[in-house]
Amino acid sequence: MPSTFHEIPRERPHTPLLDSLNDTARLRELDEERLPELADELRAYLLWTVSQTGGHFGAGLGVIELTVALHYIYQTPEDRIVWDVGHQAYPHKILTGRREQMSTLRQKDGLAAFPRRHESPYDTFGVGHSSTSISAGLGMAVASRLQGLDRRTVAVIGDGALTAGMAFEALNHASDVEADMLVVLNDNDMSISRNVGGMSNYLAKILSSRTYSHMREGSKKVLSKIPSAWELARRTEEHAKGMLVPGTLFEELGWNYIGPIDGHDLPTLVATIGNMRELKGPQFLHVVTQKGKGFSPAEADPIGYHAITKLEPKPASNGVSKPKYSNVFGQWLCDMAAEDQRLVGITPAMKEGSDLIAFSEQYPKRYFDVAIAEQHAVTLAAGMACEGAKPVVAIYSTFLQRAYDQVIHDVAVQNLDVLFAIDRAGLVGEDGPTHAGSFDLSFLRCLPNMLIMAPADENETRQMLSTGFLHNGPAAVRYPRGTGPGTPIDSSLEPLPIGKGQLTRKGQGVAILCFGTLHAQALKAAEVLDASVANMRFVKPLDTALIQQLADSHELLVTLEENAIMGGAGSAVNEWLLSQGKPVSILNLGLPDTYVEHAKPAEMLAECGLDAAGIEAAIRRRQNLNS
Repeated sequence: MPSTFHEIPRERPHTPLLDSLNDTARLRELDEERLPELADELRAYLLWTVSQTGGHFGAGLGVIELTVALHYIYQTPEDRIVWDVGHQAYPHKILTGRREQMSTLRQKDGLAAFPRRHESPYDTFGVGHSSTSISAGLGMAVASRLQGLDRRTVAVIGDGALTAGMAFEALNHASDVEADMLVVLNDNDMSISRNVGGMSNYLAKILSSRTYSHMREGSKKVLSKIPSAWELARRTEEHAKGMLVPGTLFEELGWNYIGPIDGHDLPTLVATIGNMRELKGPQFLHVVTQKGKGFSPAEADPIGYHAITKLEPKPASNGVSKPKYSNVFGQWLCDMAAEDQRLVGITPAMKEGSDLIAFSEQYPKRYFDVAIAEQHAVTLAAGMACEGAKPVVAIYSTFLQRAYDQVIHDVAVQNLDVLFAIDRAGLVGEDGPTHAGSFDLSFLRCLPNMLIMAPADENETRQMLSTGFLHNGPAAVRYPRGTGPGTPIDSSLEPLPIGKGQLTRKGQGVAILCFGTLHAQALKAAEVLDASVANMRFVKPLDTALIQQLADSHELLVTLEENAIMGGAGSAVNEWLLSQGKPVSILNLGLPDTYVEHAKPAEMLAECGLDAAGIEAAIRRRQNLNS
């Protein structure tokens, strides 16, 4: 069994075997007896390197043995391995020629936090969102077959990601296209650990063997000539396997189910995967792993060690800590729930990230975690709203994209009372473009009946949540990751007047119309330029009276948002000004028409010209053009 570490190595561990492997071809030359040694070194190196950079942690520790076994059996990169989500792909990166680059992980111009196709030929599919691996792998397997290539495909998916409907759509389709592929279910739910042991491992080896497969297929051919005998044999096999393994559902969908087996038992993994690689048709292997395996603190607290920050001395504290925007939401949700019994909270598997912990404990019957099923979350909310409930859907901006049809068809068209609390809006830093909330203002603004708000600080976040909740119809409040400027928070639940912004600085010549938390950067730039600043607050409906006032009294209007320029809040201002025939010079500042790569949030803002210096520079360039 794998070695267990009780603390993170402070110095680079001694990993001579791992250091000798620069590609997977060298890995496959090793004697099988040396693989546990390699797994121990890989686990030690992962512990050390992630502590230097920060990043996803527990999932990678849980798939060390599985990663080694897959690359040992499959001829990667010619054979394709598709990792779902990508949280667990760090060991894969280390084994596929990027060991010495791990010090750049999640840093500007360094390795990405997730598999990226342009980064390595071993990264067969770019990911970040969950539940895409089976569909992508199936597509690869079909394409290989159409090209006449003898290439194998593996999709690795976790038990959490398997809760999404997309995963089952792919499972259902696979038997129709006769694809030769393997799905590995990486199940780290400890409730089924009782299924792991000698008998399950023994059965897996037998059921995955070529001898068993040939006997099974041969029996089908013989007994199919005798319909009653074939039906009896089929039902007997199904009943016997159903009593021993929980694979009946997958068998009914056309998959040959094997498992569950111990995902940390390398000899069993190698033997079983080696057998399954030679089988034709859709194969499904169920492995049970432990998240954080081999690092005792992570084994004890897999949620807390899902990801870690870089280990470095903590800065001296002045005793004052600012709440994160998600904390502001979490407190508001509990406060409003105490005032209104109709409130229900819904999250697609992000209780901790969206800070619904206290709400789930105080109001368990009004708390709904629907798992990784964003589409269901939104339509569930719509159904609740139809019957008089007041649903609040707490969801990351990047994940709301996955439920766009439901937002339109099931909520907005029916003008239902659903509040979307959109976390992680704008640039999110080291997780990169798959996790950035770059488009929510653009894709929500075009929807009739939708109220859209962007707070400048923590207090406005609370006020806008109340405004959206008390509004009759669908509403959205988008707020960023992390902390704000530290604005004191009023404990009341009073709403704001809908569609009204505020002038926060009066200057001359230039007026900056700010939508959201870039307001603080706008004020800094305005001090240098002696510009006016408006905290617009509402993206829809716009405060057209304030826009009219500023257009009449300034030579240049500048819109500012942490959202794509195309179709965003600035576009809304442009459209209104054009509709009124206003001959005013306007400059739109926001996220460019590109995917902003991972870096620290401040670096990303500077790269996009959305920090104070960038805002000032852009305005001066426009003024020079106009002069």
